[in-house]
Amino acid sequence: MIYVEILAGGKGTRMGNTDMPKQFLMLGTKPIIIHTVEQFLINNKISKIIVCCPKDWISHMNDLIKKYIPNSDIDIVCGGSSRNETIINGCKHIKEKYGINDDDVIVTHDAVRPFITQRIIDENIEALSECDAVDTVIPATDTIVESRDSGYVSNIPNRSYFMQGQTPQSFNIKKLIKYYMNLTEEQKNILTDACKIFILNGDKVKIINGETYNIKITTMHDLKIANSILMERGKK
Repeated sequence: MIYVEILAGGKGTRMGNTDMPKQFLMLGTKPIIIHTVEQFLINNKISKIIVCCPKDWISHMNDLIKKYIPNSDIDIVCGGSSRNETIINGCKHIKEKYGINDDDVIVTHDAVRPFITQRIIDENIEALSECDAVDTVIPATDTIVESRDSGYVSNIPNRSYFMQGQTPQSFNIKKLIKYYMNLTEEQKNILTDACKIFILNGDKVKIINGETYNIKITTMHDLKIANSILMERGKK
């Protein structure tokens, strides 16, 4: 089966003084997270959508689903204290409620990336037949500057070797759980990207091309840009 996990576990502190996590803020006439979920609802390859959000906001998320997408069948799960813990909470929910087969996969996506395309979703799913981990990226357009002490430049690497990570990131569920459970507590605190866990275990991570407009809405400036994209597309 092909599961989708919408990662909405964060509080969005970089958004500034707001009365709710950024994923619930309005984009056009709908909350950001509803725009995101809708893109996966229209993909007929998806078996089940799971939304992981803060415990205190589960009831609110249920209310949003009833209001904006009332005929959908979406599971709401409590997020974790970190990104990877949130992903694993979703996987544990799948294991407990549906069971996990060897070929079951999960497509994980930031709740605040509402401009995900069907092409990117489909290519993530297709790549999982080749690799057990998939990452969505775009080329780095600016010069990459490395600083080991945050005060002076340590290195300026060749940017042609570097890319900027987006989501979705997609995985074989059994392998993801196995690799995560084998991490030490120190590794769990350091490894903030689930793809890195696969790399450390010697697995290849397939690259899928993202889009520059597949932006992550992190600040109020990002939200203004997102509203401009929405208006340009003539959507609400």
